[in-house]
Amino acid sequence: MASLQGYVDHRVLLILQDGRAIVGVMAGFDQKSNVVLSDSKERVYSLEDGVEEIPLGLYLVKGDQIVLIGELDDALDQAVDLSTIRAEPLPAIHY
Repeated sequence: MASLQGYVDHRVLLILQDGRAIVGVMAGFDQKSNVVLSDSKERVYSLEDGVEEIPLGLYLVKGDQIVLIGELDDALDQAVDLSTIRAEPLPAIHY
């Protein structure tokens, strides 16, 4: 749990169990690993249309839905033209 503290006020990428990719600034978290993101966007991947970013704003993600949290390098992330990236969407995790 303490390792999440290092991500606060940094831009992160969350991969969720349903396959969604959410990017935002981690505003906080709690003891259940629920995460609050500010200035967040969902990245929707497609083989035909590139990556679409859907603005979400302030967003709460339940900790039990998070598969992966990773810090993004702002300079590298902004240098990438997302419209040129083609990828299949991640499938949902089924138990």
